[in-house]
Amino acid sequence: MLLAVLQGRAQTLEIGANLAAIDAAAGRAATRGATVLLTPELFPVGYAPLTVRAELDPATLPGLAGRLAAIAERHGIALVYSLPAVRENGDWNISATLVDRSGAELLSYAKVHLFGPEEQQAFAPADQPPAVVDFDGLRTSLLICYDVEFPEPVRAAVSRGAELLLVPTALGHGYASVPQVLLRARALESQLAIGYANHCGTEGGTRFGGGSIITGADGGVLAQAGSGEELLFAQINRAEIHSARADVPYLSDRRPDLYGRWEGR
Repeated sequence: MLLAVLQGRAQTLEIGANLAAIDAAAGRAATRGATVLLTPELFPVGYAPLTVRAELDPATLPGLAGRLAAIAERHGIALVYSLPAVRENGDWNISATLVDRSGAELLSYAKVHLFGPEEQQAFAPADQPPAVVDFDGLRTSLLICYDVEFPEPVRAAVSRGAELLLVPTALGHGYASVPQVLLRARALESQLAIGYANHCGTEGGTRFGGGSIITGADGGVLAQAGSGEELLFAQINRAEIHSARADVPYLSDRRPDLYGRWEGR
């Protein structure tokens, strides 16, 4: 599988411009033969939680999802996008969705760990584990931003069979150790490939760190962005993932029953 990762500059609630950026990236990625394009957290509406919550009409969300599905279908490339999701009880979550090259939904996920007071005020944390789907020969799962900084969600995905983890993010400037160190450690300890797509530039008073990354299951860097707009590409090979698992059997040598006792469960 050829994975493409968009690092870009969104504009808050400038939905037409944000979709145009995704459309252009999807076209470039499809021309290169990529299977899927991963985009940053809340990119279609912009990452500005309080403004989005106050000013975005939730009735527009189904149509926006439809426009994103149409981008995937038009270019013949699968797409991971992130949008707000409004639940029946009125809660707003941050969600991520994988659609295939026809625009059909394959997988969705809602963010469990909210970072900072603005996210916590604008959105509610979800509580469902990451699901896994067979996608282009790889067992694939989704997390969002801060979720991947905890080992438990990643292991939850792996315990369900994940080999590839796709992560839209909105990581601020000053946290370079997350993509440079933590993401590589997550990939190594859980022995799966990870794609991590960040914003860049400044939006709504937030300066983003860039540094989007694609890691292999051995923790190696397959591709990494700098601080500006960029489209990353890397081949994800299932055989290499399983070779890493055979070389050092972290997953099969785990003792979860013991860890549970240690934690008083």
